[in-house]
This record gives sequence, structure tokens and C-alpha cells, in this order.
Amino acid sequence: VQLQASGGGLAQPGGSLRLSCAASGRTYNTYRVGWFRQAPGKEREFVAAITNSGSSTFYADSVKGRFTCSTDNAKNTVYLQMNNLEPDDTAVYYCAVHKNPFHTMQPALYEYWGQGTLVTVSS
Repeated sequence: VQLQASGGGLAQPGGSLRLSCAASGRTYNTYRVGWFRQAPGKEREFVAAITNSGSSTFYADSVKGRFTCSTDNAKNTVYLQMNNLEPDDTAVYYCAVHKNPFHTMQPALYEYWGQGTLVTVSS
């Protein structure tokens, strides 16, 4: 499985960005896509996750109500819509895939990772 994350950039506080994660190669019939982020000097942290069908989502408390995951199965793409962005959202965002039948915030359980896309929130 190859993952391509895109959509990062500069946004003002209160603004929005939409990240994309396109999957290619040999994907599983059922899998889950997680979004993580890593700010300079900090550990990678879980942001959100979604099943490839879009039927189930899971969010970190820090983004609940502001970020939304969705899928486009025809394009094998998962999106992370980020609204009401805050300076603390500044980080490199990664998407990752695992095939376990549960959501997880543990990076070690994800098998495949994209290359990351930088999100900067600043006025």
C-alpha cells in the first residue's frame, strides 16, 4: 500500500484546510486510515481515524468538533477537513493504514505511512 498525503499549507487562526490521503497499490478490502501529526520537538500524536467505508470515525479530544474525516471510495482517498484552526494545530500531518478491526491511536499498530504534509497556522 502506498499513501500520498497532500493539502497542507498556511492558514490563519480560525481558517480551514482540507488534507487528502490517496491510497494505491494492493489495499485491503477493509482497512482503517488514521491521521497523525508531529510538531517540532514533540512526539507524534493521533488526530483522527476512519474506516475505508466511511462508516466509523474516531477523533482525538483536541480536534473533536473541528476536524472531520470523510472518504471517497471511487478515488481510494480519505480527507481530513480541518476547520477553526488554531496555532497549536501547526505540525506535519501523516496518514497511515492498518487492517485491524478496531480504531487505534497507537502509531505502532499502523502498517503503512504516507510522507507527511506540513500545516502551519499563523497570522
